[in-house]
Amino acid sequence: MSAAFDVERIRKDFPVLSRELPGGRSLVYLDSGNSSQKPAQVVETMREHLAMHYSNVGRAMHVLGAESTQAYEDARDKVAAFVGAPSRDEVVFTKNASEALNLVAYSFGQRFWRASGTTQPNEDPRFTMGPGDEIVISEMEHHSNIVPWQMLAQRTGATLKWFGVTDEGRLDLSGDVITERTKIVSIAHQSNVLGTVNPVAPVLKRAREVGALVMLDASQSVPHHPVDVAALGVDFVAFTGHKMLGPSGIGVLWARGELLEAMPPFLGGGEMIEAVWMDHSTYAPYPHKFEAGTPPIVEAIGLGAAVDYLQAAGMEAIEAHERALTAHALDALAEVPSLRLIGPSTLEERGGTVAFTLEGIHPHDVGQILDDEFGIAVRVGHHCARPLHLRFGIPATTRASFYLYNTTGEIDALVRGLHHVQKVFA
Repeated sequence: MSAAFDVERIRKDFPVLSRELPGGRSLVYLDSGNSSQKPAQVVETMREHLAMHYSNVGRAMHVLGAESTQAYEDARDKVAAFVGAPSRDEVVFTKNASEALNLVAYSFGQRFWRASGTTQPNEDPRFTMGPGDEIVISEMEHHSNIVPWQMLAQRTGATLKWFGVTDEGRLDLSGDVITERTKIVSIAHQSNVLGTVNPVAPVLKRAREVGALVMLDASQSVPHHPVDVAALGVDFVAFTGHKMLGPSGIGVLWARGELLEAMPPFLGGGEMIEAVWMDHSTYAPYPHKFEAGTPPIVEAIGLGAAVDYLQAAGMEAIEAHERALTAHALDALAEVPSLRLIGPSTLEERGGTVAFTLEGIHPHDVGQILDDEFGIAVRVGHHCARPLHLRFGIPATTRASFYLYNTTGEIDALVRGLHHVQKVFA
């Protein structure tokens, strides 16, 4: 672990980490893959805006309106710079990553549910979808990157296909899943269960050969690794604020500008329009075309503050810190009897999420004992990735996920807790 990365100093910025739980237990928070904790700087930025600057954005001509609009658009600038977006206008604020994924899925196959049943002259052929066309996802996806594509297939008659997962928890690229019929490939950049960081380059290369678009669900990667959307070369990237020190209620879709130009609006209402008549409307340029109604103003500003915090800490330093934590966890968990790791057992192309089972003990029991007796917060269940658990023949796992504020001592506490759980059920 880098000496320059002062985790104890960072922990002081997170008030909840010093909280005493009922019974005098200290909190050990190992559930950041679910939702991260928030530093005081983010909380105070949001409080101060609500208290002193709040107004609706893009509407009011008074001082508060101007201040609020400026702060909201400043947040867009910060997010764009954080992920290497070529243009700030390529950043669309949504309420979460699920909405961002749905927004893109909604853009396909519009002609099949227009009353006329005809293709509009300006419809981009890349977004047509119907019988014979194919959508490709993977077996390790979060439900947010499965269900929208199932719905698209159902309403257009397209075929949904997927990459399998190897026994080691890697994406299985051995088959010819992407074909000349593929229109869109959407996969996780990093698995929320396995911790696997998926190889983008070979998937993108094959997609480009057949003219398919590529989307990444980066909800588990953007908070933990340096991510440059331009360098990745994909078409769409979705991520969410609440996993990267920001508030809930704010997510991001990044997309190449020429695709945003071609895509139809997702929601209709105020602020996404250019002009409205009783019988038709024209739409505002992107990104505002996709931000109907009053947006999550303070949440976006909070996300901007979270980006400031992450950049000050240094994404390379955060990644190195989490890599050291993960190495420690993999070694320590390997010493727990009858523990089965679900996912890669080495540091190669993996992040700081470890999921496992204990033989003969249900994960719900594991999580309850860890919480009740040790104050250790982990997640149990299928983590909104049920098909992946079916792939491994298990109903659920226990998942520990690490972030910049975690320590090796907390991982050691987890291991001690797991030994205790096994004694309880011995």
